[in-house]
Amino acid sequence: MKSKILFLGLVVLFFNCAPKEKVKNRTWGNALGTTYSIIYIADEELDYQKEIDSVFQVLNQSMSTYIPSSDISKINEGDSTIVVDGMFKEVFDVSSKVHEASNGYFDPTIGVLANAWGFGPGEQIELDSLRVDSLLGYVGWDKVQLNQDNTITKSHPSIRFDFNAVAKGYAIDRLGAMLDEKGIKNYLVEVGGEVLAKGTNIDSGKQWTVGIDDPEVETGRQLKQIVSLKDVAMASSGNYRKFRVDPETGEKYVHTINPKTGYTKNSSVLATSVVAKTCAVADAFATTFMAMDLEDSKQLLKNHDELEAYIIYLDENGETQEFFTSGFEALIKN
Repeated sequence: MKSKILFLGLVVLFFNCAPKEKVKNRTWGNALGTTYSIIYIADEELDYQKEIDSVFQVLNQSMSTYIPSSDISKINEGDSTIVVDGMFKEVFDVSSKVHEASNGYFDPTIGVLANAWGFGPGEQIELDSLRVDSLLGYVGWDKVQLNQDNTITKSHPSIRFDFNAVAKGYAIDRLGAMLDEKGIKNYLVEVGGEVLAKGTNIDSGKQWTVGIDDPEVETGRQLKQIVSLKDVAMASSGNYRKFRVDPETGEKYVHTINPKTGYTKNSSVLATSVVAKTCAVADAFATTFMAMDLEDSKQLLKNHDELEAYIIYLDENGETQEFFTSGFEALIKN
């Protein structure tokens, strides 16, 4: 009798220890002027839509220049009494570090220029060299300060923040932090083509795979590379989709603005992708490398081994070329 009870106990123990089948939870929608898609693996079906919506809502209230009642909009309009939240402070800190590392090529005080060139919420205006030089007087990271009481001081009321080149990446980081707090170990967060990958994809049992668009395909999508990512973020930037054409002159204006010259940057660099620990950092540097000359970007990457990058550019003969850091090249799936 005892042996039968023992055998039954072993059967029950074995049954209880059998691994549960994992569930791939998915959610998608629109936010921050683009689309998002989130996949998170768990032991059961889950629905974190309310938490996801909350992240986007709080971020918009803090840093959306398209919402007149947001903190950043009020600061841009000259309200010096606004006490910014922790997210604004973190984005300000990331911006300061990337600004310094890039020798000023990353500068979120270009808001007045973004408006003037037609890439912001403000009024687009006719620009000539004199007008651009005038607006440059309201651009410069040294002209703003985050105070100890978490208010912002600007040296001139016309200075306007524009965190579009870092806020989307930061939103992805916040979504990842929310999933971390929920105990989710495996997930892929994507907003507007930028991603944060943690753990593995249960479908393959391997790292998450993400595609990089070919910048020379103007209609539809064609992938230039496919990379494998684990516990890192990747952001991409390019002028092949974000531009406007003057209806009268037919001249093309790209969305990347050089904060040193005040002009939109038409360069030989077609697209950039950056891998970093956080998506805010990856986002900021991907934009930075669009504004910098290629050789300057290569030098910066030599001095920052925490970054991996892939840059598509045209050589002096107009031929498409690719530059990889060794770490990025190792991520490419052949």
